[in-house]
Amino acid sequence: MWSRICALLIKEFLNLLKDKKSRFVLIGPPLIQMFVFGYAATYDLNKIPLAIYNEDSGEASRDLVARFQGAPAFEQVLYITRHDQIADTLDHKTALLIVHIGEHFSRDLLSAQRNAKVQVLLDGRNSNTAQIALGYVQSIISDFNLSWIREHGLTQPPARLEIRAWFNPNLVSRWFIVPGIVGLLTLVVTVIVTALSVAREREQGTFDQLLVTPLTPLEILIGKAIPGLLIGLLEASFIIAMTVVWFEVPLLGSIAALYLGITLFVFAVIGIGLMISSLAVTQQQGLLGGFLFIVPAVILSGYATPIANMPPWVQTLTLINPLRYFLVIVRAVFLQGADTASLLNQYWPMALIGLLCLASAGWLFRRRLY
Repeated sequence: MWSRICALLIKEFLNLLKDKKSRFVLIGPPLIQMFVFGYAATYDLNKIPLAIYNEDSGEASRDLVARFQGAPAFEQVLYITRHDQIADTLDHKTALLIVHIGEHFSRDLLSAQRNAKVQVLLDGRNSNTAQIALGYVQSIISDFNLSWIREHGLTQPPARLEIRAWFNPNLVSRWFIVPGIVGLLTLVVTVIVTALSVAREREQGTFDQLLVTPLTPLEILIGKAIPGLLIGLLEASFIIAMTVVWFEVPLLGSIAALYLGITLFVFAVIGIGLMISSLAVTQQQGLLGGFLFIVPAVILSGYATPIANMPPWVQTLTLINPLRYFLVIVRAVFLQGADTASLLNQYWPMALIGLLCLASAGWLFRRRLY
């Protein structure tokens, strides 16, 4: 019995290795994804954009500022001189955090009656990144306190950290993760539905019936795209309702801005799905093509790991990923209270991706027809 099974195993492996498509599926995608994910999927933070607002002119505050400037984890991108610059710095993501040293910091350090406060203002829209950055800040403040205690013979830490998170006051991770699921699940459903649409017709033998109808290739393509658009919108609406009602994530921004983003996002994803479907001969190939797109799209979207922390060549690769732009939109609308005007720079890339992908899908579709 075992000799017959071994013979069958050898036959199966030989068939896999002889088939060019099977060899590519076994070797190509895993190798490519390993390199991309190895560089993209990292929780380590390097060169965190930091702004400093130092109202104190004493030597102690200059020492603390120098510690932040010399830390390899931080990169000072702005030196704030006025209080009204704080809101703009965090709103426009110029810096992930602001270190604010009050005007009486040095005096309070020397006083045994009070703690010297160091305020840290964090961008809470990405709670995971903010928590990691906060850990680096706490480490620097602890080192500063230890040095001050040794030099001045104190018994307790003189500097006290005061934390304030914008857009997510308690840094609740659910507020960051759940809005992103709107884009994630909408992507999966829409890609699968559209990637299987044309392949299903070919596999069931009904594709030839479409060819003898009065429908033009453009009309067939539009007919295949509209169900995916409606399904994507319904899926997104259901997840948004669950996000607000069940998970109690605040929806602070414009509903119109959110749904414009959803429509453009689904439009772009439909274009990608129809490209996959135009290339696939069977539903199995369509599913495989959808999987090969979905996994990298999620990793390179900034859903779990910050795009700014990826290598430059990977950051460039994320520019063709519609999920990257939609996650910015959905989190900005939910947590920041964004409107349509403030998100225009996220809308047009998705529209462009959708137009290019649909045009490519149309060309591939006509090529397969004639």
